[in-house]
Amino acid sequence: MSLDIAAVQATYVADRFTLRPLRTSDVGLITMFASDPALARATRSIPHPLPPGAMEAMIARASQPGRTEDVWVMDGSDDGHAEVLGLVSLAHMDRAQSELFYWVAPAFWHVGFATEAVRTLLAHNPHDAAQYFAEAFQDNPGSARVLTNCGFDYLGDAEAFSVARNALVPTWTYMLKMQH
Repeated sequence: MSLDIAAVQATYVADRFTLRPLRTSDVGLITMFASDPALARATRSIPHPLPPGAMEAMIARASQPGRTEDVWVMDGSDDGHAEVLGLVSLAHMDRAQSELFYWVAPAFWHVGFATEAVRTLLAHNPHDAAQYFAEAFQDNPGSARVLTNCGFDYLGDAEAFSVARNALVPTWTYMLKMQH
């Protein structure tokens, strides 16, 4: 399964890690990190507590040929870091647009991995998108800094549902127009 996805989803080299497609062997580390309540609360989609099989299902979805979202692992193993530092993904939207999502494991927060991953992915523009959208929860200004450091422009305030919080959470919404 991982060989199929690797054939259609490129790998990108950043300064301190490689962005590569998910592998079934990633499930243990991803599950460990996603089980952290602080990480789950910083995302829309990770539930807390994490149900059994949730990350296996996510990896299976990301490996499907007809998927609408591409997911990359921030793999630091070639540079002396952990094999899984976090995830970054792009979800296809209409009209040559994609939505960006990312998370970094709490053990690796505040060292610039998210900014490096986003910059690397945008430099390669794997969806050939004309515009990227992203959001940050308003109680997570570090995530907002990642977006502004990568050239995203603030669009306005909104709300997004967080599964871990079981609530709508205020967000800041951002957009980046790509140079073609």
